[in-house]
Amino acid sequence: MDTRSENRPHTVAELSGYLSRGLVGHEHLVECLLIALLEGGHLLVEGSPGLAKTRAVKWLSNAVEGSFARIQCTPDLMPSDVTGTPVYQPQDGRFEFVPGPVFHTLVLVDEINRAPPKVQSALLEAMAEQQVTVGNETHPLPDPFLVIATQNPIEHDGTFPLPEAQLDRFLLHVVLTMPDLETERQILDLVIAETQDGPPDVVRMTLEALRLARAETRAVYLAPELRDYIVRLVSATREGQFAEHVEHAVSPRGSLALASAARARAYLRGRDFALPEDVAAVAPDALAHRMVLTWRAVADGRKPRELVADILNAVEPL
Repeated sequence: MDTRSENRPHTVAELSGYLSRGLVGHEHLVECLLIALLEGGHLLVEGSPGLAKTRAVKWLSNAVEGSFARIQCTPDLMPSDVTGTPVYQPQDGRFEFVPGPVFHTLVLVDEINRAPPKVQSALLEAMAEQQVTVGNETHPLPDPFLVIATQNPIEHDGTFPLPEAQLDRFLLHVVLTMPDLETERQILDLVIAETQDGPPDVVRMTLEALRLARAETRAVYLAPELRDYIVRLVSATREGQFAEHVEHAVSPRGSLALASAARARAYLRGRDFALPEDVAAVAPDALAHRMVLTWRAVADGRKPRELVADILNAVEPL
């Protein structure tokens, strides 16, 4: 008898517990993974090497039913290595399209900023329209489809900063920091226990359960006043006292992302309605990567996340 089926997480709460057990000290990352999963948005995770970025995606792939592929980005990677390519079949004299690793339910794009710009651009259509066009043919991608990309800090050597159009395709951009002393000890204990006892049993949330959770997330209520709050936050990057620091402001896609992420956060907390605290909690990860500061602001040491924090302090929720 396969006892693993009895342990399959059928709710998002069980999935959250499973991820938290394997990602010590990454409560915020776990929440963002679940928000991206519930809303069908893509996630960009940035952090120095060794902060469990790749481990987080692998644990999620173990916990959710569906296919998984990893794309390890290098400077010599080609777009066809991601999307696939037509291959000539001599037996019948025609070309047959061979899908690339992007044709999977969950795709890990590891160290995306080490891939050349052509490869980064090859992901644009897939992430925005859930399809891939090769030659004269357009091929649909699986449903659900989720891209989780990792990147080293942009100041590291040998990296290609993502263009604004690519960054805008990500629902959230999470920045990881070094753990404190207590958390690092817990990480050490966890890895030693896994080495001695082996990895935990693989559990999976079915796609049926995921689709049900997504439908419930879409039903979370966003009050008109809360929608106004979201729009005012985004508009503050275009006009008013903060606009002078912004070269490229947040587009309406930012408003949609902020609303979606706030709705998912409310669902994760067991509510069928979103609150201003949900919006404020996800705003830095949903908005900071969508704006470009002026050269003067950068010279003064300003950072997008700090500007988002200032906007949150200045804009009243109601």
